[in-house]
Amino acid sequence: MRTRYGHPFAIIALILVALTVADPAGVAHAQPAADHTLVVETPISAFVVNSVLKEFSQFAKEKWNVVLKTATMRAGTPTLYDRTVAWKGHPEADVFWGGEPALFDKLAAQKLLAGLDVSPEVWDSIPASIGTPKAVPLKDPARFWVGTALEVYGLVYHPRLLRQLGVPEPRDWEDVLNPRLKGQIVQSKPTRSSSSHATYVIVLQTKGETEGWEWLKRLAANTGAFVDSSRAVPAAVAKGEFAIGFAVPSYYAFEEKLSGFDIKFVAPKNAFVTPEPVAVLAGARNSRFAREFVAFLLSERGQRVLTERGLFPITPRYKVRGAPGSTAELVVELTGGIRSFFDAPVSNVYDGEVARSQYQAINERFRLDIEAAWDDLKRKY
Repeated sequence: MRTRYGHPFAIIALILVALTVADPAGVAHAQPAADHTLVVETPISAFVVNSVLKEFSQFAKEKWNVVLKTATMRAGTPTLYDRTVAWKGHPEADVFWGGEPALFDKLAAQKLLAGLDVSPEVWDSIPASIGTPKAVPLKDPARFWVGTALEVYGLVYHPRLLRQLGVPEPRDWEDVLNPRLKGQIVQSKPTRSSSSHATYVIVLQTKGETEGWEWLKRLAANTGAFVDSSRAVPAAVAKGEFAIGFAVPSYYAFEEKLSGFDIKFVAPKNAFVTPEPVAVLAGARNSRFAREFVAFLLSERGQRVLTERGLFPITPRYKVRGAPGSTAELVVELTGGIRSFFDAPVSNVYDGEVARSQYQAINERFRLDIEAAWDDLKRKY
């Protein structure tokens, strides 16, 4: 018998997804009828996603008197992208949320995303782009995806460990090449993490091909570990295993900060700012709630939940504000006073068109020149 999973091993997939389905109280249940379940594939931290889905389930109960169940499929953005392509328009998820906008454009070009029907008022409240000299798109003019919150990829660091090493707290990308940091950098592979990939692109577009790859090789020489996801980077720094984490979304640093770890975050000049895009997958089984979920993310209620988890509003209409000592104010403290990315000019060199055209080439060169040559690089530099 065919299910939404569409293959002979559907019962196995159904069991796996059911393990991730929970009601707002966090109690696991078997998956109910598909029209009352929203499945989200996302690279975004469970720290953020679970809070949003809990609030959306409550919203659904209030507005439609529906007990909406939610499930997540979590992996790095490149992995989720490959999985979505492999589904060929028969997706096992309803929504793709988070990551590098270039990949959403690639999915749209393959007709794997459904058009959005965001209200004109909400759509117009989101600027087309942010940043100079290169503009970061915040929404797709063809309306296949829209940004949900602004997030910056920077450096996380362990102040006490840096003091022990005699290394100043980092402020710029060049600071990670300090010889005293040999073996003290942790990063994720750009083949596994969109934040790493986007930051590699920024290095290459800032310095040029030759100088940029030389810089990335020197970074690899100082790297003590390549972990499997960008989420694992700040966790390793928080535990004191490494002094600095490279290309980390600020909300991951915020999660560790809330857990009580002595960790700090800095966004160097030209740090990549992502709008954390969201899209409804073409062929989604539950397109109704998928579209409602997009609208919820862009609402004042949805934006408040996101900002309380370390992200920033996608529209100038809202700012990060809270009572003294609140989680919202801790976000502002961690990021050096930022309440909105629309309050001051954003410096950006990331060229999305170039990034899309070079996506596979960068990953392949990383495998050849860095991953396969890592031991040699550590001896050379």
